[in-house]
Amino acid sequence: MSSDSMRPFVDKIMPEAWQAAEEFTSVIRAAVLRRGLSAQESELIKLRTSQLNGCVFCMDLHSREARKAGIPQQKLDLLPAWRETAVFDDRDKAVLAVAEAATSLPTTEESEADLFGARAVLGEETFVAAEWVAITINALNRVSILSRHPVRPRDAEGKVIR
Repeated sequence: MSSDSMRPFVDKIMPEAWQAAEEFTSVIRAAVLRRGLSAQESELIKLRTSQLNGCVFCMDLHSREARKAGIPQQKLDLLPAWRETAVFDDRDKAVLAVAEAATSLPTTEESEADLFGARAVLGEETFVAAEWVAITINALNRVSILSRHPVRPRDAEGKVIR
């Protein structure tokens, strides 16, 4: 038996913690919108962070949520190479820099420079909002990975294929 199969499902064994995480996420979602971070920008952060963490459940979920929020498929396709394309505007690049810096710790001189630039583009409140989204999705990625949340095959509308 692999050690992975011996790991308990953290969200099932302690459901009150998962409920608290969901409530925390709701508070963050509302707070960041009030501070100028759009739903599209939030989804870019969530998707890029999930890619970096290798959380397939969250990549699947936030790809769908990003499309619902109106992010063009081309941006989603090019997201891992966002630095190499002109498809992303300055705000997109700013929130993606925040996502990467919050996920790949410790920060480097390069990521510190990216964060300085991101703060200049976003302003203090929106910059902090972006950081909170990155902090939150990093935590949720770990819960999802540890709980081995499954990815089910879906159709183009996101409905589970049986």
